[in-house]
Amino acid sequence: MCGILGVVSRAPVNQLLYDGLLLLQHRGQDAAGIATASGKKFSMHKGNGQVRDVFRTRNMRSLPGNSGIAHVRYPTAGSANDSEEAQPFYVNAPFGITLAHNGNLTNSEQLKDEMFRRDRRHINTESDSEVLLNVLANELQAVAVGSRLEPDDIFRAVAEVQRRVRGAYACVAEIAGYGVLAFRDPYGIRPLCYGVAETDNGTEYLVASESVALEGLGFRMVRDIHPGEAVFIHLDGSFHARQCADKPMLSPCIFEYVYFARPDSVIDGASIYATRLKMGEYLAERIASELRLGDIDVVMPIPDTSRPSAMQLARRLNLDYREGFLKNRYVGRTFIMPGQAVRRKSVRQKLNAMSVEFKGRNVLLVDDSIVRGTTSHEIVQMARDSGANKVYFASASPPVRYPNVYGIDMPTRGELIASGRSDDEIRLAIGADALVYQDIEALKRSISDVNPALSRFEASCFDARYVTGDITPAYLDRIEAARDAAPRGQEEEGGKAQMNLHFTVAGD
Repeated sequence: MCGILGVVSRAPVNQLLYDGLLLLQHRGQDAAGIATASGKKFSMHKGNGQVRDVFRTRNMRSLPGNSGIAHVRYPTAGSANDSEEAQPFYVNAPFGITLAHNGNLTNSEQLKDEMFRRDRRHINTESDSEVLLNVLANELQAVAVGSRLEPDDIFRAVAEVQRRVRGAYACVAEIAGYGVLAFRDPYGIRPLCYGVAETDNGTEYLVASESVALEGLGFRMVRDIHPGEAVFIHLDGSFHARQCADKPMLSPCIFEYVYFARPDSVIDGASIYATRLKMGEYLAERIASELRLGDIDVVMPIPDTSRPSAMQLARRLNLDYREGFLKNRYVGRTFIMPGQAVRRKSVRQKLNAMSVEFKGRNVLLVDDSIVRGTTSHEIVQMARDSGANKVYFASASPPVRYPNVYGIDMPTRGELIASGRSDDEIRLAIGADALVYQDIEALKRSISDVNPALSRFEASCFDARYVTGDITPAYLDRIEAARDAAPRGQEEEGGKAQMNLHFTVAGD
């Protein structure tokens, strides 16, 4: 999972992009990067680490220009410790292009082979984002007439990209001397929206993974970019949009609503906060049917994502709600931390249990999901160590039993605690006295109740239905073998890459 930004402004954008990345930091903590354009020069700085660690004042000063793109990375393809795989990526022909990508391509190996054998393009990293950049560059080169590039040409190129590329992708790219391009895969698996800000010098445009970045930067959200749609914002401020996919069908990733997105965001017309309240309501119904409510003394969330669901659940069941865990906000999100050892160690650094809320009580803990089970086991043990009499555990989402191949770091069945286990076996593994999961149809209704227009979802980690239709058992075996051969969790600190790229603007 990653966060992306693209902006065409009337003023320098380096600070705006930096601030935007801070608003999207929850979407990736392994690397960050910004690329800006000014005159006949691209400037880029990127590196491993969180936004505040990657950028210093000297780096910001070296990023001039009124347009640019930015990225925070949480790797699902390639290497987590290779600073060369931090984004954005750059290619010098045609015109000069920078690109940032959120998602995962499912046919990247095929495309990489095509790039080399047919298109004569070289891919220098293991990142599928570099593959996507080169596919886009190749198609732009094919449609360009003479030295000029018109919006119609750009949209024809994106249409060819849509036909060649499989998987999940929300992208922003800047074409040197022309402007910023953004597009979304035909299923709209990964989120992307845009907004505007009116200034004395004209309209400014910002594209972002989540609406919270638009609002936090003073932009008015216009709408989500439709599945299969591309938008192009020229440097002169003109805006163009076109549907580029043959058969678009909105199927957003359901895990955005469960966990990834910030609660103050709206994705595809559904408030994340409102959907999580609904998840709590449906989970309350499930708990009422499976547990004796008289045995539960108090409901506690695992902060922060599950808090809306836990509050609504407690309200529906007329149970006391308490905050039993205090969160250290200077430790990253454990689910997206690479490596089991790092993840396990971080749990107790991240959360501290307040004994006064646990001692002698039967506690119902509510979390948004149970993925690997490491966090859940540690939290249950913390509750017991703090004096809890019994510890019940509820998940606002169903069991995660299957790999996700669309940009979420759960590609190995052996890493998923629910894979091949019954609910009772999972309960024993995490050490709880009882375990209740949300029903998959109830989870979908939680979102559809908020926006009835949303009827299809990418929920493969729960139901093994892969919406792109190209995922086979052999494919899953292959990515698991690749993951086993290149274990994560051994990141080196401090990798950074700074470059200044001169180019000739087409038509000069």
